[in-house]
Amino acid sequence: MDLDPSVDLGSGAAGAIARLRGRAEAVLLAQSGHLLPWAPVALGVGIGTYFALPVEPGPWAWVALACVTALALLATWCLPAAFAPLALGLALAAAGLGLAGWRTWVVAAPVLEFRYYGPIEGRIVEIDRSASDALRLTLDRVVLEDVPPDRTPERVRISVRGDQRWLVAEPGRTVMLTGHLSPPSGPVEPGDFDFRQFAWFDRLGAIGYTQSPVLTRAPPDGSLWIGRLRTGLSKGIRDRIPGDAGGLASAVATGDRSGLSARANQAMRDSGLYHLVSISGTHMGLLVTFIFGLVRSGVALVPSLALRVNGKKLAALLALPAGAFYLALAGRDMATERSFIMVAVMLGAILCDRRAVTLRSVAIAALIVLVTRPEGLVNAGFQMSFAAVTALGVVFGSATQAWARRWRWAGPVALVLLSSVVAGLATAPYAGAQFNRYSAYSLVANLLAAPAMGILVMPGAALLGLGAGLGLAQPALLMLELGCRWILLVAELVGGLKGAVGGVPSAPSAVLPLLTIGGLIVILWQGRGRWIGLPVLVLALALWSAASRPDLLISGSGGIMAVLGAEGRAVSRPTGAGFEVEQWLAGDGDLAPQDEAAGRPGVIRGDRTAQAVVGGRDILLVRGARALAQVKGCDGADLLVTDQVAEGRPCLVLDASMLARTGAVAGWAEGGGLRLIATELWAGDRPWTRHRRQEPPPPLEFGP
Repeated sequence: MDLDPSVDLGSGAAGAIARLRGRAEAVLLAQSGHLLPWAPVALGVGIGTYFALPVEPGPWAWVALACVTALALLATWCLPAAFAPLALGLALAAAGLGLAGWRTWVVAAPVLEFRYYGPIEGRIVEIDRSASDALRLTLDRVVLEDVPPDRTPERVRISVRGDQRWLVAEPGRTVMLTGHLSPPSGPVEPGDFDFRQFAWFDRLGAIGYTQSPVLTRAPPDGSLWIGRLRTGLSKGIRDRIPGDAGGLASAVATGDRSGLSARANQAMRDSGLYHLVSISGTHMGLLVTFIFGLVRSGVALVPSLALRVNGKKLAALLALPAGAFYLALAGRDMATERSFIMVAVMLGAILCDRRAVTLRSVAIAALIVLVTRPEGLVNAGFQMSFAAVTALGVVFGSATQAWARRWRWAGPVALVLLSSVVAGLATAPYAGAQFNRYSAYSLVANLLAAPAMGILVMPGAALLGLGAGLGLAQPALLMLELGCRWILLVAELVGGLKGAVGGVPSAPSAVLPLLTIGGLIVILWQGRGRWIGLPVLVLALALWSAASRPDLLISGSGGIMAVLGAEGRAVSRPTGAGFEVEQWLAGDGDLAPQDEAAGRPGVIRGDRTAQAVVGGRDILLVRGARALAQVKGCDGADLLVTDQVAEGRPCLVLDASMLARTGAVAGWAEGGGLRLIATELWAGDRPWTRHRRQEPPPPLEFGP
């Protein structure tokens, strides 16, 4: 009997669907027991989506998101066991998006909407140094003349210039001065780092400087005592250890980096050792390890005590409050909080008889950090730290431990070498994308500096805190000084080598998410499906290598521009707007100084003018009112750029009033023309961008 073809086709399709479903269930069930590390990934996807949005979601969008979260949670109860984690992942992603939005609303504080010059009063809460090596004070309880309290920033940051020898800079002291304040600045080009977002979550409503005397309005009260303790300890260390060695010692011991000179900071960056300046997992881990080993060894040395007390758990129990005190002393910035959470999770694992360094402990730490500070996801420190510790957690698995036991004679050396290589490779893409540079000899520098950090510096810092009252202060200071001088010597020698630093072009916004997702698939997925992550990694690197840089860049002030040519980016003048130019050149992967870039062909430079041709369009830049008054119309240019107000010109004009709305402008030569993009349009309409403008910037188009 002949079979009906339609019946065969239907049965075949149903069978194929059933086989496909069964295979999917088998693959998903294979992930059972390995799902916890995916929880922060799902949460991070939602947080990252929030920060990538061009506009802030409205009320109905949040209602819809709440419904999606509820339905996804309900689906976890209704779906088969194999598919339930997918619904839970969707719920976590939606929760992450909502969590980031809630955090943005919670930290909201007034942002200065205009340039201010006049009296400033406030209480010192933080002390550090700017990139130009100027002392910098962060103030709260701010009072500004003729500015109502509801429009006064909650915190401001002021660079102190000139001779201020009478100033006693300590947390809690109320000071008064006369200075300049401005709103936090936006990106120097579309897609670049937006300082306004960082300032928003730090409740920093204005930045500025003063050249007038900073006078004391009131001495410190009982608040901020831990900050004064930090300042006092830091000053005591620098008084006994002169020079940059004292500055590095105080940075490591207390988190106060104000004593380290700009030259030393640059040497540490060029050599790849700057992570030793900022308190991170290295410092917290070494300190806690020293305390842990000290307590455990002390218990073992007393046989009667060792028989009655679990020395390992007691050591973990005592090392935890030592880490908490170090966290409080260092100022509780994001990097230090992240480090303490990871150390606390690992010590908790020891107390619970679990392995300390696993992907699960890393996942728990990541969840805590993302829930408490979701904005940390887009922070370079968060990305690099978790990239390093995740890679180390994978490498130092059972196979590596077995290898280490077999080659025990080379264990310490191999451990340092392998840790440096793994951490360096894991963080290299993030360092390159975030800072546009790499240290070619970072591995060598870290191999030379790491022993001093672990044997001298951190034990010295711990002894200084624990044994100062027992007469151990001098030996502790000697250990600190010897270790810090060696690290600085390594930084100077390695950072000064030819080719020690290289430039990396800016990565498109999709590159880091793709690199992260591809790497996580390779690391976390169980089974052959993990190799799907490799094409994702290749795609990310391909996008990075094929990224195009703007042919034209114009500063938000209208006072300087730069044109990309065959010999690199040419700048319109050798001085002025140094920060913007440095960022532009870094985005090209170009480490040349501004004066060198100003000597390149591509821009015709005058006394107060500059001319260039990009995409077939003539561009004229004019600085100053007198120079602008001498320009008739646009002098034949298609685009007139000026730091003054210019109205009624027969060309496209980017003057002071227009640039106040658009921010910096970038241009690409395309199809025989020039396409312009305003930074403010790229940045979108977000809470941290709204103070910049009262109305959205217009599209920038050339006339016929």
